[in-house]
Amino acid sequence: MNEQELKNSNRESINPDGKRLRYQIQTFGCQMNERDSETLAGMLREMGYEPTGVLEEADVILLNTCCVRETAENKVWGRIGELKALKSRKPELILGVCGCMTQQSDVAEKIRRRAPHVDIIFGTHNTHRLPELIHRVKEERKTIVDVWETEGDIVENLPSKRVEGVKAYVTIMYGCNNFCTYCIVPYVRGKERSRLAADIVREVQELTAQGYKEVMLLGQNVNSYGKDLDPKTDFADLLAKVDRVDGLTRIRYMTSHPRDFSDKLIDMIASSEKICEHFHLPVQSGGNDVLKKMNRGYTKEDYLTLVGKIRAKIPRAGITTDLIIGFPGETDEDFAETLDLIEKVKFDAAFTFVYNKRSGTPAAEMPDQVPDEVKKYRIQKLIAVQNTISREKNLLELGQIYEVLTEGVNKADPNRLEARTRTNKLVLFEGEKSLIGQTVQVRVTDTGTWHLDGELV
Repeated sequence: MNEQELKNSNRESINPDGKRLRYQIQTFGCQMNERDSETLAGMLREMGYEPTGVLEEADVILLNTCCVRETAENKVWGRIGELKALKSRKPELILGVCGCMTQQSDVAEKIRRRAPHVDIIFGTHNTHRLPELIHRVKEERKTIVDVWETEGDIVENLPSKRVEGVKAYVTIMYGCNNFCTYCIVPYVRGKERSRLAADIVREVQELTAQGYKEVMLLGQNVNSYGKDLDPKTDFADLLAKVDRVDGLTRIRYMTSHPRDFSDKLIDMIASSEKICEHFHLPVQSGGNDVLKKMNRGYTKEDYLTLVGKIRAKIPRAGITTDLIIGFPGETDEDFAETLDLIEKVKFDAAFTFVYNKRSGTPAAEMPDQVPDEVKKYRIQKLIAVQNTISREKNLLELGQIYEVLTEGVNKADPNRLEARTRTNKLVLFEGEKSLIGQTVQVRVTDTGTWHLDGELV
């Protein structure tokens, strides 16, 4: 059955109430998963399905999963169990599980065995086959397991149902070649594969034409972009092309590996009016022994040198990071080096995590696993130090005037709008909803740990 026949067969399938079939996608994990879910939603809509926010109304439910941390995986198993009762009441429901978790060795078989109410199990390399998998389960009425062990070619021009708003995600590459010893991503996302710059620019142009003001360029390590292309190119070259797209207001990117952040890239960002001056540079640890065990490819001193280069070219840059506490073998001295690092860098914010084992990664088998009580003490200490730094840095913003992009209404206080500075600080202020999607000037009037209060200028 070809693609058009699949679309037609589903569009002719209408519920007894005369409405189209409905779908719901539940997404776990990072921005890459969120972007994948937009593609899954696009394919379902082309097949004639409509989205629903009511679980009991759905004819197809997809769980797009994450396995980077054990807590995310446990949430997925819990959700699979919760859906068993709904499947019993509604046997015609198609339940699918996909994403990073299913790509792990033996997990698909474990789901099939432990949760026979799941109809479709597929991975990260073949999301484009969703229409065929749905058709197969309708025809065969048995669990379909279709997980590719290796990545295939990048499939362009898949349909997409974008999240409405001001910002849009654009994937520029897939996979990762770094093999940090704690990380499962290279095993579930495959090797690095870059999209052609022309395809990326075309997508950004289409998004701009649809009214999006900001794009977030996504990759597990965007600084590696283009190494696999012929002729070779790099991330700075791609940014220069995206920077020239008419109508685009802002460019962001996620995530950067400190080892690959070149002087050329810093110069490109410094010279651009669209690329935001926010640098998210996951350092993970300040201890050189720990960094070596993590296979990060840089030292604490290298990282501080990079930060110095960035601030020399872009003095008001916002710098944030990721930190893992309690990596195997982390000593009190290593932890002290991490605290010293954050005091020296003065991060605007940090995402902090306690190390937990991920099966299949080298770190899971390392000796000298850190006791839980030590991890708990260190993470609490780290958060307290970083929160103090974040508050102090925000206090320096009092009275400053910034250009912010208004993103929407604040959920906690509907009387205020929320926006972000180019350095990615959240600003709340009073204003008309007509300002959503617009860049405005705001003066900072008050500060907290996580946001700034402001007023229109």
